[in-house]
Order: sequence, then structure tokens, then C-alpha cells
Amino acid sequence: MTALEKNIMKPKSFKKRPRADKEFDERVVEIARVSRVVKGGRRIRFRALVVIGDRKGRIGMGVARANEVADAIKKAVSHAKKKLIEVPVIDGTIPYEVVAKHDAAKVILRPAAPGTSIVAGGAVRTVVELAGITDILAKILGTRNKLNNVNAVVKALGSFDAGYVAKARKMSERSKKKEIKSEEKAEPARSAVSSADAGGEKKEIKSETKVEDKKEAKTDIKEAVEKAPEKKTEKVEKK
Repeated sequence: MTALEKNIMKPKSFKKRPRADKEFDERVVEIARVSRVVKGGRRIRFRALVVIGDRKGRIGMGVARANEVADAIKKAVSHAKKKLIEVPVIDGTIPYEVVAKHDAAKVILRPAAPGTSIVAGGAVRTVVELAGITDILAKILGTRNKLNNVNAVVKALGSFDAGYVAKARKMSERSKKKEIKSEEKAEPARSAVSSADAGGEKKEIKSETKVEDKKEAKTDIKEAVEKAPEKKTEKVEKK
């Protein structure tokens, strides 16, 4: 190969770099355009409200302002990581009912049975999902301001009594152990019932085969009886 052939520009293959798994999921709840009156006019900026969570009981909320939306979101995420709280999640729901208030916003959170899913709307749903809660009933009262509603939800989720939460966790563990034991006891009974059903099916098959054999034998006898007199009449005629 000549030197010119070696120096020819070749298209580079852009390989996608494997992205590192993020510790927290990020949700932008609101982006507001805010203005500030200064000497010479108005100064327009953007305010970002971001909620982060690992879906395992840790959540955080952050608010930040910047000249651009992307910078405001980055600032809000960094603020949220500094204000993390732990939420007690027991069997996919909260231990007991909680009511919290922030300015004009009032939030009511109630535990729900498994399979209920998240019955909530607006900002409450995003916060609860990021906390890892799967079953809950929630109601927002007072205002539709997302900033106040998120603050109220975070305040409610961080106001659980540690002693009561520990007792509730012990009770849930005991109930799970009892369910496992009851299932273990029920397994031999189920196997016995299934074997009995299989034996009954075999007996039914045998009885059906016997009945069919008897019917075939009867039909053979009838055919033989019907053919017998015909042969005798033939002999008489020959004589």
C-alpha cells in the first residue's frame, strides 16, 4: 500500500458507550418561567422542581433556578440528593394514615390492600412511585400548586414513627411466615387429592373397557345364535 492510501480518511465507527446505572430515577414535576425586576428591566429565569427516588424507600426533592432549563434541572437534582429521606414501605404500602400540611396544601395518605395500585393524581403520584409504594390512597386538598403539594407529600412520608414502623414490620413478617407454613401443610393434602383423582380416572377407564368388552361378547353371541338355525335348515333341505 502506498502512503496516500494509508492516509485516506476513513469513517469512524461510533460505538455506544455502556451507560452506568443511575442510583436514582429523576422526574421533572414542573418547569416555571420566573421573572425578577432589576435596574434596567426584568430578569427572566427558569425554575425547575425535580423529585428523585430509588424505588426502595429513598426520595428527595429539589428546587433550583437558572438561565437555562437544563442547568436548572441539574441544580435541582444536586439539591435533591442533599435532602434525601427514607420512607417505610411495608408490603407495598405505608404503615398507617398520615395527614400533612404545607402552606395552603393539605395531603391525606392512607394505606391500601395489595392490588389496589396507586389511587392518586398530580404531584403525589410521582413522589409515591419513586418511593417504591405500589398500593396507596391519596387526596390533595387546598391548592393545585405543585410546589406546595410536593412539599406536603414529602413532609407526610417523612413523619412516620420509627417505633410503630418496627412493630408493623414484625407483624408483616409473622403473617408471611404463617402463610408459608399453611401452604406447606396444604401441599400434601393437594397431592393426595390429585392422586385420588388420578386413581378414580383409572378406575373409570377400566370399568368403561369392561362394559365395552361385555357388549362385544353379547353381540358375538347374538350373531352366533342367528347363524345357527340357518345352517340346520340347509342340512334338512339336502336330505
